[in-house]
Amino acid sequence: MVPNPDTTPSVAEPALPDGEYAWHKLVDLDEMGEGRAMTVTVGHESLCVTRTADGGYGCLGNACPHQGGPLGEGSIEGGWLRCPWHGYDYSPKNGRPPPPFDDAPAAYRTEVRADGVYVALPVERPRERTVSDMLVETMAAWGVTHVFGMVGHSNLGFADAVRAAEARGDLTFIGIRHEGAASFAACAYGKLTGGLAACFAIAGPGSTNLLTGLYDAKMDRAPVLALSGQVPSAVRGRGAFQDTDLSAAFADVARYSATVQSGSNYAELMTLACKTAVVERDVGHLVLPDEVQVLPAPEGPAGSPGSPQGRTGSRAVEPPAEALAAAVDAVAGAARPLIIVGHGARGSMAGIVALAELIGAPVATTFKGKGLIGDRHPLACGVLGRSGTPIASWFMNEADLLLTFGVSFANHTGIADYKPTVQVDFDPMALGRFHPVDVPVLAEVGVAARALGEAIPADRNCQDLRGEVAERWSIWRDEKARRRADDRGEGLNAASVFDALSRLVPADAIVPVDVGNHAYSFGRYFETRGQTVLMSGYLGSIGFALPAAMGCWAATQSRPEHAGRAVVSVSGDGGFGQYAMELTTAASYGMDITHVLLNNNELGKISKEQRAAELDVWQTSLHNPDFAAFAELCGARGFRVMSTDQLDDAVEAALDHQGPALVEILTDPLLV
Repeated sequence: MVPNPDTTPSVAEPALPDGEYAWHKLVDLDEMGEGRAMTVTVGHESLCVTRTADGGYGCLGNACPHQGGPLGEGSIEGGWLRCPWHGYDYSPKNGRPPPPFDDAPAAYRTEVRADGVYVALPVERPRERTVSDMLVETMAAWGVTHVFGMVGHSNLGFADAVRAAEARGDLTFIGIRHEGAASFAACAYGKLTGGLAACFAIAGPGSTNLLTGLYDAKMDRAPVLALSGQVPSAVRGRGAFQDTDLSAAFADVARYSATVQSGSNYAELMTLACKTAVVERDVGHLVLPDEVQVLPAPEGPAGSPGSPQGRTGSRAVEPPAEALAAAVDAVAGAARPLIIVGHGARGSMAGIVALAELIGAPVATTFKGKGLIGDRHPLACGVLGRSGTPIASWFMNEADLLLTFGVSFANHTGIADYKPTVQVDFDPMALGRFHPVDVPVLAEVGVAARALGEAIPADRNCQDLRGEVAERWSIWRDEKARRRADDRGEGLNAASVFDALSRLVPADAIVPVDVGNHAYSFGRYFETRGQTVLMSGYLGSIGFALPAAMGCWAATQSRPEHAGRAVVSVSGDGGFGQYAMELTTAASYGMDITHVLLNNNELGKISKEQRAAELDVWQTSLHNPDFAAFAELCGARGFRVMSTDQLDDAVEAALDHQGPALVEILTDPLLV
């Protein structure tokens, strides 16, 4: 805007506000130089304060009426206040623009007093309940206690509703450093509890950064609520800044996705997103256009929040009688049945273990199911497959029947497709997914296990294999002891690391594990005693462990059944580097997390794959800092282990520390 050279800025005093107002101090008398503008906040009001060359003061609303540019960051040129964004000019005294323009920011009466410059502002009205408040209240009713995310320009209205809910004690917001960490944290919360946490981001890149963690939730059947800010509807689809088609971007990952529009049934949309996430064990997603977030909430019943009351039913689905009878016949007729449990059996192990004890059958787990039965149980035989123990593979090879509960039959597990199989799963699509099974049983796995136990006849053929399980464990533990003695002088071996963790990690700990060579070693060497193990299963995403630990820590704060549990995450240096700065998040919120980092200065899993493919090892070395020192700089405790004799003391000290701690262990990339 170029001013008319025949005009000069108006210096007329703005009128006093209509209605009730109050005087507020803006600046001291010596705080501003002449010909300057600055931004001052009074209460929730952002103001532009000006001082002209003649020493006079003015006070305007800080937003340029053109596109909201911050007038307090502008300059005074030729007597006019110039907007820093597009050069529009206004009187620094009362905001009036030069002719022929008539748009003007709000202007307020100022008064110079002995102790400074004051402004007369209308008394601030109570905060109005908005559409965002309705949405947040509905989330809280569905059990959301933690929101992980980043506040930004296209989600400010919703963020303010989250702030208000936090002030009421309804939920907690965790501000992360990268949105991918937010979705991984929410995913881990869902994997652990079966309940909802939310992840929250701005339009464009903020929301697209959520996608990896959300795909992890989708593929591992974990409930997550994702919330995306969006550019204003008036500029949507016109190439505006950060204008992306979020509905299209989330179409594959979200089981339910909707855009909240003016006039929507707001509570119902949030209810559908939450219900879909919980019932389908998947991702529910809402897109929140900027202007809709701050609309006043409807009056009356239309403004009531939603809730799960009357929206879900019992999921304890019993097996059909015919399928149950076939399963009983198959199990009773087998001499050496092997029970295999996967992630789908989480929360249903009591009935499965009781069945195993009744028939004397060994129990193997998938890698995702590691820890569902403690390795000290007389029928436990560890993990089956690439990350597994020779105990589990022995019993699969010797079995004459496989009885699986909540197992996907993924190729990494390596379940023999030629063995007679009874498969129990709650998902009809999981039954016989990769190959036909002899007896598919559609039911909630815990209900089916109890029904099988009640129906198994006394004259069954099943042999009690407890003695054989003990024998195989003895052989394997002797082998692990020999591997602990391996030393090439280039770092600790994995067998020693996980021997220490097996002894020292509390039996009730929650253990998120990353992707890499260390994960294979963890599956093979770490002996569980009741710990809950979580991982990025079917997606196999590197970087999972530390953000997941934050989500698990949140569950220990909000879920009574997890209160007081230790959180001990495990990663390699490659995985830790993905979200290393989230250590500052853990420090900021005082998260009691112990992170064990196996540092071999290499993407060891990739090196191993290159060698297996008879290729040169290329681009897998890593340039790492001293991660223990890095942890200290982030506000956490850091411990560095360079020899086996330092290992126990470092792990114990980290576990004893109240707050985030990192144990960096220098390991040999070949002794895995």
